Amino acid sequence: MDTPIVLVTGSNIGLGFEIVRALFRSPKAYTVLLGSRSEANADEKLVSPVQVDLEDDESIQKAFNYVSRQFGRVDVLINNAGGQFDQQMYSGSMTMREMWNKSWNVNTTGTHILTYTFVPLLLRSQDPRLLFITSGTSTLTEAANPALFVNRPPAQGWPKATGSVTAYRASKTGMNMMMREWTRILEHDGVKTFCVSPGFLATGLGGDQERNREMGAIDPAIGAEFIREVVEGFRDKDKGMVVRRDGIQPW
Repeated sequence: MDTPIVLVTGSNIGLGFEIVRALFRSPKAYTVLLGSRSEANADEKLVSPVQVDLEDDESIQKAFNYVSRQFGRVDVLINNAGGQFDQQMYSGSMTMREMWNKSWNVNTTGTHILTYTFVPLLLRSQDPRLLFITSGTSTLTEAANPALFVNRPPAQGWPKATGSVTAYRASKTGMNMMMREWTRILEHDGVKTFCVSPGFLATGLGGDQERNREMGAIDPAIGAEFIREVVEGFRDKDKGMVVRRDGIQPW
């Protein structure tokens, strides 16, 4: 068990699965724990599956107990699990309150609880790393930049056309602050913390992978390779920040 142990949440599909593939492409060897909400999905992959649901505290505790018993530590925790639920409000499958609560419960609250639960295993590592996968839409500094499509104001009148991702953006901005808090809390424990903004990726986030691709989203493998670089220390000088491929993402 000399290889680094990496737990990737939400890793049975999308960016999470590409992160797993990127780690296996590395010249370095890893023990990869595939965190998945569904046991069936986790069991489909040739990695070590860990069933965990960010909205279920008992599930998080069971995942911790399993990893602690089987592996004894975690060297890298990649908080990738998340979701964009705004469109479910527009489609009528969620009320506004349900959608906002779920956005924060999954992207921020559940992520914080999982991190809090797993910190004791991180502190058993000789080189612990804590990553949170955030979004380019979360930056307050660039929120007025019209080059980013989510910043463009809709036409006059009410109701507004569908397409806003307000709850998703807010929850990811909250995640950025949460990372700063974990940076402070673990400053004297040797844990390197980051938010990683991998870019606009052609995944099923929001429920429409093809539409994301048509809007200019890039191959998620590109974002996953960048995340691997952060895991392998290429951005250590930027620890405690939101990092993206071209530098540091403004707050």
